[in-house]
This record gives sequence, C-alpha cells and structure tokens, in this order.
Amino acid sequence: MDALDARLLLLLTDEPRLGVLECSRRLGVARGTVQARLDRLVARGVLTGFPPALDLAAMGYGLTAFAVLEIEQGRRQQVSDGLAAINEVCEVHATTGQGDLFVRMVARSNADLQRVIDEVVDVPGVQRLSTSIALSTPVPPRVRPLLERVL
Repeated sequence: MDALDARLLLLLTDEPRLGVLECSRRLGVARGTVQARLDRLVARGVLTGFPPALDLAAMGYGLTAFAVLEIEQGRRQQVSDGLAAINEVCEVHATTGQGDLFVRMVARSNADLQRVIDEVVDVPGVQRLSTSIALSTPVPPRVRPLLERVL
C-alpha cells in the first residue's frame, strides 16, 4: 500500500458514497488510476466492501454486550455457525486466553439481552459464557490512524 492507496481509502472512509470519477477529481489522478487501485485493493482483500454505517441504537438496539464463550474442543465451526444464526450476534472472534470465542451482540433492553444470552447458551457446543455490557464507546471502530500512518 502506498500513499495514493491510503489517500483513496481515507477519502472513501470519510465519504463512502463517492464515485470513482469524483475520487479521481479530488485526488488529482486519472479515473482509470482510481479504478485500477480499487480493483487491486479488492483483489488483495484490503477493501472488502462498502457497507453503510449504521447506528444500531437508532435502529432500536441500544444495548451492546460482549461475551467470552468457552466451547467444547473441536466444535468451533459448529458453534460459529450456530452463533451466526442468531440475528443479534454482530461479530465472533476466535481468541486465545480465558475463552475460545469473543462475541459482540446487541439487544433492545436488559430483558432482550437475557433472551439473546439464552439463545447463545442453547447453541450446541457452548459450555460457558461470561457477559459484559458496554456502557459507552469512547473509541469507535476505526481505520483512519492506520491509513494516516502510510502517508
């Protein structure tokens, strides 16, 4: 990744709805250059898509919780598939340390969180879970500092 790639990705991070032509205008390069860079970033797996940024609280999911799951050995894929079937499960990471999986989930209320936790515990292969509720998000998900480092 070079400085032009970083500038392009920063531009799209700030304004994901920009088209290739507008990106080329703002970066001062040819449209074909921007398209080729985007194609290369996609092919390398750096750029994985352009999903909209959603405020889950505004959608009614004002509670975010994190769970550390201990699972039966050899059942990671089966448990991951079961978790993926729960709509409120937003992310699952295989981890080292205390547990085996780290899960981010959302809920509408404490009572709804209990329902979601019950669904997680019912997934075959889940042995134990420990949950923490997020009170705030002082540092939201970000990539800007990593891209700015390239510049």
